[in-house]
Amino acid sequence: MPKSHRVQLVDLVGACRAFVSVSERGSFTVGAAAARMSQSVASRRVAALEERFGERLFERTARRAVLTPFGRDMLPAARQLVLAADVLQHEAETAKLKPWRLAVPDICSTAGLARLIADARGHGVTLDLRAAAPAERAELLHSQQVRAALLAVPRDEATWSVPLGLAGAQDPGGKRLYVETLRMGRAAFGEPRRIWIQPEDDVPHIRDPLTRLRDAVGLRPAQLVVAADHTTAAAEVLCSRDVLLCSPAQARELALHWRPVGEIALTRGFALATAVAGHPDHIRARLGDDIARCLGADEGADETVETPGAVVT
Repeated sequence: MPKSHRVQLVDLVGACRAFVSVSERGSFTVGAAAARMSQSVASRRVAALEERFGERLFERTARRAVLTPFGRDMLPAARQLVLAADVLQHEAETAKLKPWRLAVPDICSTAGLARLIADARGHGVTLDLRAAAPAERAELLHSQQVRAALLAVPRDEATWSVPLGLAGAQDPGGKRLYVETLRMGRAAFGEPRRIWIQPEDDVPHIRDPLTRLRDAVGLRPAQLVVAADHTTAAAEVLCSRDVLLCSPAQARELALHWRPVGEIALTRGFALATAVAGHPDHIRARLGDDIARCLGADEGADETVETPGAVVT
């Protein structure tokens, strides 16, 4: 390899940093230490610059390194390069700390969201979460008010899947809860039991199959209700014999008895999408498991959730 090309193997910024540090301190030993490199590394880097430029930068004596006239001419440009590199490094560190504004389902618990933020920091990612319903998350992403969003998608398009079932304040017995058992007989009295759907699940791939099942087993239209918010839905279930369509994690949080739906399998699906020109791959790679925990996607679909002290019959 020609000598003039050897400097290409050397970090130009590092070489200039060694040159500037030695020139400011008049010593290779002291200058190298100030630049956090060994004296031998500093000497090699300065020698590489001299070889590339074809001129000596220093007159070396036993005790000092004195700039040559050429070295004095080159010093201002070398300082500018080192300063520019430091600014670039600072900007890179600042950019890495810039929060990822992420739209998440508003059914996630406070504890789950807090843990997601904390886990993300452990992976070098700062999250700024925006909790919202499915349509609002999509709009936040479309208007670029967030950098990314966890969108509601069918199971076959999902990165994370959350099993759904029916949960009530009373133990229904058995391993599954069949929607047909909510059907009112002709001679029955009182209000019919209702299935409450949270806004998170008011999406076609969940709502429509459940509506078809309602009609197929003979429930009344009013027995399937979309709530204004998940708090209202939970309150209705807690004070009645109604049931809530929810995940095992939500049922556990509300101390409800949860069962899978007997007739069909229902699943919340989530996929991470980014705004224009965004690249979510590194977020999925770093935070995939943490997002799964926050969503409840690490729960088993056949799990039975019981309130403390309850017994499965």
